[in-house]
Amino acid sequence: MQARLSPQDRILDAAMRVFRRHGFRRSSLEQAAEEAGLTRQALYHHFSSKEALFRRAIERLYEQALAAEAAAARAAQQADLDLADVVIAQIGARLGVFLGELEGSPHLEELVSEHLVQARDLSQTYSARFADEVAATIARVCRARKLKLVGGVTVEEVARCVEMAIHGSKSGYPSMQPRDAFQKQLAMMLRMLIGGALASPATPRAKKNHRKTEVDHAPSKSGLKANLQARD
Repeated sequence: MQARLSPQDRILDAAMRVFRRHGFRRSSLEQAAEEAGLTRQALYHHFSSKEALFRRAIERLYEQALAAEAAAARAAQQADLDLADVVIAQIGARLGVFLGELEGSPHLEELVSEHLVQARDLSQTYSARFADEVAATIARVCRARKLKLVGGVTVEEVARCVEMAIHGSKSGYPSMQPRDAFQKQLAMMLRMLIGGALASPATPRAKKNHRKTEVDHAPSKSGLKANLQARD
């Protein structure tokens, strides 16, 4: 049985439908109230302005994305994916929340840019929380699998680089569209980044060659006998 939505969640769902349909600038509180089946006065009990309504809708998206990425990271780790694919699954879940909510809107680019105008402080706050979540994932997987990062690199630094890779991919695809191309480029960047951050363990072949080198430098039985006879 589906959980009953709170009045505020019902309003936020209705508001997001209005924002998707009309964009931020051409939307109004009256439209959001009508979509939610409320009067404007009833809506005012929850939100004092369109800007406040938009900010809360964006904040809820951030919270949902944070929860989704944490769950995806743990599921990918339990599926025994390698570290790069765990991080890719984690970031994919995060971005999937945003794309799932906004994709298909003819005003997608406006909504993506407008949230930085109306909620830049939220963007900065949650960027730090997203980076913390990525750092926690990397630390957890490395600890569980006895992986090590290259000398001197911390999980926090790798997490910041992951966030930079996301923003770098967005610069090529500002509205994260076309989605397939954006996700493909981002996945490639993350694999290269994570792969470069991990210290390479000695391979079995390398160990074998190392042992062979040690044996090659050891004297043979006949050589050892000759050396003893010479000393006598």
